Amino acid sequence: MQNLGIAITGSGSAVPETFLNNQGMTELVDTSDEWITTRTGIRQRYLASCHESLTQIASAAAKQAMAMAGITAQEIDLILLATSTPDDLFGSACQIQGELGATRAVAFDLTAACSGFVFGMVTAAQYIRTGVFQNVLLIGADILSRWVDWQDRRTCVLFGDGAGAVVLQANQSDRLLGFELKSDGTQNSNLNLTYVPQCQQLTADLAVSTGNFQFISMNGKEVYKFAVQKVPEIIDKALFRAQLTVEDIDWLLLHQANQRILDAVAQRLKIPEQKVISNLASYGNTSAASIPLALDEAVREGKIQNNHIIAASGFGAGLTWGSVIFQWGK
Repeated sequence: MQNLGIAITGSGSAVPETFLNNQGMTELVDTSDEWITTRTGIRQRYLASCHESLTQIASAAAKQAMAMAGITAQEIDLILLATSTPDDLFGSACQIQGELGATRAVAFDLTAACSGFVFGMVTAAQYIRTGVFQNVLLIGADILSRWVDWQDRRTCVLFGDGAGAVVLQANQSDRLLGFELKSDGTQNSNLNLTYVPQCQQLTADLAVSTGNFQFISMNGKEVYKFAVQKVPEIIDKALFRAQLTVEDIDWLLLHQANQRILDAVAQRLKIPEQKVISNLASYGNTSAASIPLALDEAVREGKIQNNHIIAASGFGAGLTWGSVIFQWGK
C-alpha cells in the first residue's frame, strides 16, 4: 500500500456562550485578579452552562474546520475526538458523527488529557500515511468545569471549556515533519481525576464497586517542574526527527496551561517571545482543546500563514507529553 503525506488544511474552534473573569472568581474563593494573573497569566475562562454539551461545542469547531478545508461531512473518513470529559463515558465521537451527518466516518475517542490533540494528530497521520483514510477530522475538546472543585483555589482558577478542530488530508508532500511522544505513569499522582470506589454488597459472597470520579487533583509545583524540563527536550527530539533546528520554527505552540510554563520553555529553547502563541489569558487551560483553539485563532488572525513551520507540544495528566512539528497548509 502506497505511503502518503499529510496536510493540515483547515481549523476551527468554539467555546461556550458565557465566561467567568478573575473578578468573578473572587466570589467563589479567596483570591484576586492580581494573584491569578501573576501566577498563571489567566484573566478569564469560558464555562459551559447546564444546557451546553461537549458534542455541541466540538461539532461547532468541526464545522468551521471542514468549511476552511473545503470538504463536506460526507467526505470525512475518520473522526478522532481527543477528550477526557465526554458526554457519554462510552465515548462522544459517534454523537459528533451523527450531529455532523458524517455518515461514512469511523469515529472514536482518544484520551491523553492535555496531550490528547498531539497524540491524536500522530494517530491520524498513521491512518493517512498507510493509505487507509484520506480525510481525517481531529477534534480536541474538553468541559473541565464538570470536574473542578470550585472551592479549591489551587485548581478552579486554571481551567476553562472549549473545542478546537483540524482537518488532515492525504497530500503529495508530507507536512507532518516530525514527532515524539512520551508517557510516565509513575507520576500519575501529580495530576489526575480518579475513580473513587464505593462497595455495594450484591450477595453474601460478592461486592462490586459503584462509585464516581473525584475532582481534578494537581500538584502544581511538580507539574511545573515536569513541564519545564520535559517539554523543551521533546521538542528538540521532534525537531531532530524532522531534521530541523529551533531557528527553522516560525511558531511555538504549547498547551496553554500556565504563562510561566510557556515563558520558561521558550527561554530554554531560545525562542523569542514574538514567536510564542498564547491565548491563555482569554481561555484558561482547556486541556485537549487548548492547542487547536490557539492554532485556529492564530490562523484566522493571519499570524500563521501557508508554509509556516509550527512546533507544537502538549503535556499533562498521565503523565503524558509529546511534540509535533508540522507545516501549515497544503
